[in-house]
Amino acid sequence: MWDPDRYLTFAGQRARPFADLLAQVPATSAGEVADLGCGPGTLTVGLAQRWPGAHVVGVDSSAEMIAATPDPPPAGVEFVHADLREWAPQRPVDVLISNATLQWVPGHLDLLPRLAGHVAAGGWLAFQLPGNFAEPTHVLLRELAADDRWPALRDLERPAAHEPAAYLDALLDLGLAADVWETTYVQLLQGDDAVLEWMSGTGLRPYLAALGDADREVFVAEYRDLLRAAYPPGRYGTVLPYRRIFAVAHKHAQ
Repeated sequence: MWDPDRYLTFAGQRARPFADLLAQVPATSAGEVADLGCGPGTLTVGLAQRWPGAHVVGVDSSAEMIAATPDPPPAGVEFVHADLREWAPQRPVDVLISNATLQWVPGHLDLLPRLAGHVAAGGWLAFQLPGNFAEPTHVLLRELAADDRWPALRDLERPAAHEPAAYLDALLDLGLAADVWETTYVQLLQGDDAVLEWMSGTGLRPYLAALGDADREVFVAEYRDLLRAAYPPGRYGTVLPYRRIFAVAHKHAQ
């Protein structure tokens, strides 16, 4: 379903929330670091630079993404093809990061106890995910997919997120010290149909995978027209609000 090259089209914009999340993780040293939903591994490699000497593992359920990771990986870094709902580290993790991934996991609030259980005493759990599912990009996509012409999309699992307070409550219920916040980036995208190109790397992927070639072409054309109306280019490019939800939690040392 995933296309690493298309995902990396806006690599700089996609990397910024990861950097902002990481900046709020104050761990000065770490022996074990995990990146759940590592994608093509470009950001995972940076974790080894942040914590030199750590063993860093990147985990992703997409075979296409894992195939696009550095080969061979840098010293101390490994990549694993696995579902984060089933993956478990060989030893407790000092820093567990999940970047723009949990929205794809149905019921991911219920997954937080398992993820927190992977974290060592004194360690950190940090994640960020989109909070923009009420934006036209997603509303128009859902409305178009609800048309009777696309029966293959009827039961499609779609990404979703909760409001920040829900993540705060869930982390506090686990006995963690937690900081949860949100940021809306005002992205300036360049090029024709830039918003469609942006969505083609992430939110549009499950729809494209579910449709046959003929239906896919019609669906994309209609979605393109809707996006053009919703996001007309401005003087300097196309503006796309990009709301993200962040959480950083600390497990008390025993």
